[in-house]
Amino acid sequence: MEEPTTPVRQQHKFNVGRLRRYLTAKTLLSNNGSQVCAGQSNPTFLIQTPSNSYVLRKQPPGELLPGAHKVDREYRVQKALFSVGFPVPQPLLHCADIEVIGTEFYLMQHVKGRIFRDLRLPGVSPAERTALYVAAVEVLAKLHSLDLPSLNLEAYGRGPGYCRRQVSTWTKQYTAAAHRDIPAMNELSDWLMKNLPASDSEVTLVHGDYRLDNLIFHPTEARVIAVLDWELSTTGQPLADLAYFLMPHYWPASLSVISTMGSLKGIEGIPTVGDLISIYCRCRGIPPALPQLNFYLALSVFKMAGIAQGIYARHLLGNASAPNAAQFGQCVEPLAKVALQPLTGPTKDRLFLQTAKGQAVLQQVKDFMRQYVLPAQKEVAQYYTKHAESPQRWHTPQIIEDLKIKAREAGLWNLFLPAVSGLTQLDYAYIAEETGRCVFAPEVFNCQAPDTGNMEVLHMFGSEEQKKKWLEPLLRGEIRSCFCMTEPDVASSDATNMECSLHRDKDDYIINGKKWWSSGAGNPQCKVAIVMCRSAVNLSLRHSQHSMILVPMDTAGVKLIRPLTVFGQDDAIHGGHFEVHFENVRVPASNIILGEGRGFEIAQGRLGPGRLHHCMRAVGLAELALELLCQRAATRHTFGKKLYQHEVIAHWIAECRLMIEQTRLLTLNAAHALDTLGSRAARKEIAMIKVAAGRMACKVVDIAIQVYGGAGVSGDVPLAQMYSYVRTLRIADGPDEVHLSSIANLELRDQLKKAQAKL
Repeated sequence: MEEPTTPVRQQHKFNVGRLRRYLTAKTLLSNNGSQVCAGQSNPTFLIQTPSNSYVLRKQPPGELLPGAHKVDREYRVQKALFSVGFPVPQPLLHCADIEVIGTEFYLMQHVKGRIFRDLRLPGVSPAERTALYVAAVEVLAKLHSLDLPSLNLEAYGRGPGYCRRQVSTWTKQYTAAAHRDIPAMNELSDWLMKNLPASDSEVTLVHGDYRLDNLIFHPTEARVIAVLDWELSTTGQPLADLAYFLMPHYWPASLSVISTMGSLKGIEGIPTVGDLISIYCRCRGIPPALPQLNFYLALSVFKMAGIAQGIYARHLLGNASAPNAAQFGQCVEPLAKVALQPLTGPTKDRLFLQTAKGQAVLQQVKDFMRQYVLPAQKEVAQYYTKHAESPQRWHTPQIIEDLKIKAREAGLWNLFLPAVSGLTQLDYAYIAEETGRCVFAPEVFNCQAPDTGNMEVLHMFGSEEQKKKWLEPLLRGEIRSCFCMTEPDVASSDATNMECSLHRDKDDYIINGKKWWSSGAGNPQCKVAIVMCRSAVNLSLRHSQHSMILVPMDTAGVKLIRPLTVFGQDDAIHGGHFEVHFENVRVPASNIILGEGRGFEIAQGRLGPGRLHHCMRAVGLAELALELLCQRAATRHTFGKKLYQHEVIAHWIAECRLMIEQTRLLTLNAAHALDTLGSRAARKEIAMIKVAAGRMACKVVDIAIQVYGGAGVSGDVPLAQMYSYVRTLRIADGPDEVHLSSIANLELRDQLKKAQAKL
């Protein structure tokens, strides 16, 4: 539809005679003018002559916000873009002489076409809605692909560091325009500044206000013929433009900035966020993963709220450009609250927002996995096949050692430990899922069990001497460790049954007992064990009778008896699972961790994050199993049709997706609880995921094996090895039944608290 106009509003009237004389001198004659209805910043006017029509953009009258309404920049960028064929109106002249009409202005050619003021495109067919949005995102990708030097716009903006500048600028703009204090805006500003992307070096030309209603489409075709309103354009991070364009997809259905700017949820024909991102990335030739999008969405909402506040401030001052400016004052707080929820939307990770650093590191890990780790799987498998009957199998293959050097050089090292990596548990949960797709991937990043748990113990509870001697070389990846807890002669599901004894003898402790399922003990680099022993300090309290102590593996009396097998496999790639005997093992008293009788206290601190890591790796493994399942179902035929066309297989696929998504959300919720409440308060959430993840992964892998048939239990595909790993999850770190009892007890406690509160 053609853009409607109105007579020039009183506050925006200027001396038409002076303008006519000026344009005549420039060979552009003005007969009359009218004001464009839309536009909320720089007043816009339609200038008509007998033979042509033009559009004039000027600064609003009166006092202006700092740095706003720079019409000279609009003119400059449009001139550069028009010169290379990018769809903008042809800029004709710029006038800085305020004597002509009272403010600075510029003139451009009037482009006739369709402008859709309502982003939801009412009255447009679903098919055309799709085409219009696709055309819009393709033009945005084209804009971000332009070469700045060829446009002579290298100095148009300030380049890297765009995000910090944007948060700072819009905070200042909002503060200058605010007519009342809105705590949500202050909170959102603080969140953005604390979660700036770790890398903000990409620089392209950015529009700054790229929306569908700032585009002119061809009168009959779904083709963009002009991009308007370049006032906020600069050079900086292109993802900010993309997020701003996608923002209405994430708004709740109840939110409308104004009557024509509402949520795009449920509008038939409008492409999904995923589709628009895919098209954008394909046009730019970049990977389709945009892990930092959450930050840019929050920034976009903050910016929109700041713009709305500025429009309302101009309404209060009496110099607003559009007649509906008063409406904008009511949407500032709702917008800020939408961003703080955080935004919910079509992507699966939206409920649990990573920090900007977490998103950046996750993308680095994904790239590293794709480029280095996954291609190494074949060589690693050949190594263990070749040395299956040789002691060499306990040594780490050289290719893994080389990958560890690369990962450390890339800064992808010790990601599991918040104090070292700067990541939250929630951040690392996503990373653990990614590494769960490859059996040796955690080791590449020095994030392998049981070393992670042992490093967490030493970090949280170790003395300075213990940290220097054992934690520091573990963090550097110079040594490995094992954890000795489970015993062969007692029911270890009740950890208080453990009988391995610890006795004080002057300045030493003497240890006697048997342990098994000591994972990693077979690796030649395993130099230390953390051993759980009964020290019987307080016989009246069941959970104060055990202690943890550091035992160097070369100490006299430490004996590796045998590697245990899991479904016939000795799991050499993880250093095996050994039975270890301690016969009169003497270690210094300084090796005790935290103090005698503190073993269970330490264990709870150790197992919380560790269980989280196991569970998210299980989610990643299940995703891989489902991928393999779908590949098989799509390529094999039985009884005249493909496997997935059999209803039972189709239902299996659906059930797998349901189980994976449910477990992922449950586990991310536990990670969030760990970050915000701590290990003790998150006990129920941790126990829940320990049960759910093992069960889910077993079921998904089992279904994949069934679809593969005989191949599924062979060594030709990884499913049998995957099953042996996930089946042990239902026993390791406590069997399901123990966790179910814990969940029940904690739930009953919580319910009783609720009942008492009601009474």
